[in-house]
Amino acid sequence: MEITIDQNSGFCFGVVHAIEAVEKSLHNQGQLYCLGDIVHNSEEVSRLKKMGMKVIDKETMKTLYNQNILIRAHGEPPSTYQLAKENNLSIIDATCTVVLKLQKSVRKGFLEMKQKNGQVILFGKKGHAEVIGLTGQTENTAIVISELEEIDVVDFSKPSRLYAQTTQSLSTFKSLVELIKQKYIEQGYEDADFIWYDTVCRQVSNREYSLKQFAYEHDVIIFVSGEKSSNGLVLFQICQSVNKHSHMISSANDLQKEWFINCRKTGVCGATSTPMWLMNNIAEKIKIITLH
Repeated sequence: MEITIDQNSGFCFGVVHAIEAVEKSLHNQGQLYCLGDIVHNSEEVSRLKKMGMKVIDKETMKTLYNQNILIRAHGEPPSTYQLAKENNLSIIDATCTVVLKLQKSVRKGFLEMKQKNGQVILFGKKGHAEVIGLTGQTENTAIVISELEEIDVVDFSKPSRLYAQTTQSLSTFKSLVELIKQKYIEQGYEDADFIWYDTVCRQVSNREYSLKQFAYEHDVIIFVSGEKSSNGLVLFQICQSVNKHSHMISSANDLQKEWFINCRKTGVCGATSTPMWLMNNIAEKIKIITLH
């Protein structure tokens, strides 16, 4: 059986920067506190923990003083920076540049909507770290929509500014834009002050075409991703749309031998939070279980 690893998969530049920041700090100091999982991939988090990284939550952060804290690529709300200042914590800020730009844009939109009695709408996963950071830019007033069916929470008598979490599906976001436009018209607000911003990261959305092609070319697809990864779910659904023999796993332990019966070509791919070393390990495990 032929096994191919998708060379377009693996860490995006934002995650690469964050991982490098952790490794550099651990090399120099031997220990580092990270606010939340550095990436939504338990295998990579485990590797860094063994090197000395300690994952903490906001409550634990409140009890720390005079320490170094890493802010991961997902970003954080303004309240986190204020807490760090109060506790004399040194921040190593690894917020992705794309996320940072989006935070500033959302903040600008929020201040504009505040003057116009309008609303900020975020298309993203409720409770996701990036979305929490974005809602923080709006003093936690933003309306978060995770599914198109949730559109009725929007007040169509008010002006709106719409943004997307960077890892959301571009095609679904565009469908949401058209749906909101239609709702404004249906409710008699044809000239509504509605502006939307395409803030989907192209490192995620540009993978759609190549991933579809990759899934089409193989009999079985093994998609490697952490269960919490937002972009992982989006990209896996793309694989499934092309190849019904697509399986999402988080580690080699999830592999099942029966998936490869009568399989000639297996493709291994993953999310932007999936390390290449993990996909290599899984490819090796597939070789082993299919030989016995």
